[in-house]
This record gives sequence, C-alpha cells and structure tokens, in this order.
Amino acid sequence: MRAQISLRGRIFTAMIFLVIVASLLIAGVTIYQYREQSNQYHEQRLQRKEIQLQTRIEYILSQTEFPQTEAYLDSIFGEVVFQISDEQNVNFRIYNLSGQLITSTQFPLQQEATQIPQSTLNLIDTALDGNFIEIQTLENEQYRSSFSYIQSPTGEHIGLLNLPYYDDDSLSAMELQNFLARLLQVYVLILGIAILLAYFVSKYITQSLLEIGTKINKIALNKSNQKILVERASKEISQLIFAYNSLVDQLEESAVKLAKSEREHAWREMAKQVAHEIKNPLTPMRLSVQSFEKQFEPTAPDSREKLADFSNTLIQQIDILSTIASAFSNFAQMPAQQTEILDVSQTTKLALEIFNDKNISFEAPQSAICARLDRTQLIRVITNLVKNAVQACADTSNPTIEVRVFKKNQRACVSISDNGIGIPKKHADKIFEPKFTTKSSGMGLGLGMVKNIVETYDGTINHRSAPNKKTIFTVCFPLVSQSES
Repeated sequence: MRAQISLRGRIFTAMIFLVIVASLLIAGVTIYQYREQSNQYHEQRLQRKEIQLQTRIEYILSQTEFPQTEAYLDSIFGEVVFQISDEQNVNFRIYNLSGQLITSTQFPLQQEATQIPQSTLNLIDTALDGNFIEIQTLENEQYRSSFSYIQSPTGEHIGLLNLPYYDDDSLSAMELQNFLARLLQVYVLILGIAILLAYFVSKYITQSLLEIGTKINKIALNKSNQKILVERASKEISQLIFAYNSLVDQLEESAVKLAKSEREHAWREMAKQVAHEIKNPLTPMRLSVQSFEKQFEPTAPDSREKLADFSNTLIQQIDILSTIASAFSNFAQMPAQQTEILDVSQTTKLALEIFNDKNISFEAPQSAICARLDRTQLIRVITNLVKNAVQACADTSNPTIEVRVFKKNQRACVSISDNGIGIPKKHADKIFEPKFTTKSSGMGLGLGMVKNIVETYDGTINHRSAPNKKTIFTVCFPLVSQSES
C-alpha cells in the first residue's frame, strides 16, 4: 500500500509549491516584458532612423539639378549617400522600383542584396503607407530591414529606400541578467520565509486535529474518556470538537447501559454454570450409590474397606458441591482457588474413582509428576472430560476409554481418549465456545469451563478426532521439578 502524505505535509507542500510557482511566473513575465520592451525599443528606433533618413533624402531631392525620376536615382544619390551615412550614422541602400540595387553605403556589395525578391516587393506594395519591415534571424541574431518608397516632391514613387538594422540586445540582456540575479536573491529570501511560515501555519492548523486524533485513539468503552478543550479554534475544528465531545457523552451513557447488561448476563451465566457444576458430581454420586447397593456384601472380608472408599468418594463430591455453593453465595469466582503442588497422577486417579465403569483404563508412571494446581479444579477438568468420553461411547458396542498421565516437553500432561462418535470437522473450532453443544440436553458450558480452568494455570488443551474411531483430549500444565516440590 502506498504511504499517504499527512495533512500537515500536504499543507506545507502546497504553500511551498504556490511560492515556487508564483516565483517562476513572475520570472517568466519579467523575461517576457523585457523582450517586449526590447522589441518595441528597436522598432521605434528603426522608425526614427527611417524618418530622419527620409527627411534628409527629401531635402536632397529638393536641391538636386537632375530630374526627379527613377532613371536619375544613381545620378542624384551616387556620391551623396556616403555623406548622408556619415551624418546619420546609418548604412542604407537605394533600389529602383523593380528592386534592382542602385547604390549602397555597405561595401563590398553582397550578392543577395543586389536584388529585392519579388515576394518582398509584393509585401512592400501591399503594406500600409508603403512602409514594410522585414524581420530575419541569421546565426541566432535578429535583423530588421525597413523598406519605404522614395517620393518626388510631386508625390510620385521613384525608388525604394532600404534601411538594415541589427537588434543589439547585449545591454538589455545584461540588464535582464542583473535584474534576474537580484530577483533570485529576493526569491530565495521569500522562499525561506515561506518555508518557516508554512511550517508554523501547517502546525497550527493540524495541532487541533492531532489532539483530536490522539484523543480518539485513546477512547475506550471501559474507562472515563476526556473531552477536548481548544481555545480560539476555527469554525471547522470547533464543529469537529463538538462532535467528538458529544460522542464521548453518548459513549459514557452506552458504557453504563452495557455494564448493567453485562452484569445481568454474568449473573445468568453464573447461574447456568452453577447448575451445570452441581449436576456434574450428582450423576456419578447417584451411580456410585446404586452400584454400592447392588455390589456391597456386609459379610465380605473387605466390606469395611469398600465402605470407607465409598464414603471418601461421596465426601469429595460433597466438598465440591459445598465449595461451589459457598463461592456462589459469597459473590466470588467459583470455586475459590487454593493453588498447591499436586501429584497429577494421584489426583487424576482420585477423580476417576467416582466412575464405576470397567471400560475406563488408567495409566501413569511410577514416579510423581507434579504441577502447581488447585486440586478441586483439576478434578473438575478430569471429571468433565471423562464424563464427555463416557457419553460419546454410549452407542458404541465395545467402548474403550483410556486415561493416561505422562511428561512431555517439561509439562505434565493428561490425555483422555475414547472410541465414541467423535467430533465432526465442522464443529471442531466451536467445541470450546460457551453454550455450544451437540447433545440434546445440557448447557454446553463444560468444555468452555475446562478451557478457562486450564488456561488459568498457564496450561493448554487440544484435541484430535476421527469420527467413530478415536478422539483424544490432551491437557498439559507446566511441570514442577522435584526440588520445588
């Protein structure tokens, strides 16, 4: 993506661009004006020289003894042209009406100047008052050539006067160069002032916008947002500030409503979660009681030991219910966390004792695998995952549930696998979301709660599933070394 220029940069660039363009335009107009003035100067100077020369020629014609006709032009002006050239300080030529050179003050005579082209004669004939100026450029130098009729005292045309003129612009060019040099110095000074002015003006214009942008970036729904107070702001900036401050007021009102709604939603979710958590131990307790009634034999040798194990199992589940009830009644997170260093193998084995299912197998190493956890929370995690595995195998002809404790990459891990219906791929990314469930009953809070508990203790939970073949949930917690335990 192409980087965008900031508003301040655009204002700064625009102001400098305007100054540079204005300077170039002024320089261009100045050069044009100098050229026009120079052209006008040469044109007027040529006109004055021609008038002076015509006046002198008219005087000679009035004093000559030769007939004042075209045939006697050479006799009239043969030698006198050099005197006129010295007096007027000009060089000129005299042609007859056919364009043939009669006499000239320039030597040697140029071949191309001995005859006026017919095209030029036609232009002279059609020119206003018979005065025509031809402009030519030779070797990058501009030349003017004035043609006018020589008239007798009676007004008849008897010849053509040609006054060549060279446009000497050396002095004008020097003046223009000096003027542009001084103008450049002024432009550099103006440009420097313009840069400083553009910097401060752009900073002043965008300062309020930057403050508004900073405030907008810091705006948040869960905190008190500050309003913007800017003195002597422009009308547009004031409207923008007013809109922002109005938005802050509306946001505060929305935050209050949202907080109230979130509290109500939290209470509803807490009630659902409490109900879900109470149901978890009740079901295995009911199954344990029913199994105990069927299998207990008072006369058996180990009857007292079985009765003690059954009592301990019920007491643990009752303790879980008591913890949940206490946390809920005290408006605290449930259940209260009491972190300690636990042997994950022993705690997992203890959690499995409430499941009187011969299809559940347990595997753990002989050595202790310790992690810093809350005993009740870990039991809740194992209970939920095993319960889900049992339910997934409800319609399986030969159900198999394997619970295994092991070490991996300095982490204590527990895996629960089953050969039940599995998890469809379309649901794989949603199973940990609250309220999501594929069962016909239940709140769908179990796996979401399990994930929250695991992540609370810096643990991870992941799963792999092949529908109707095998599903494995693996929970891992940071391992505690033997020295720490």
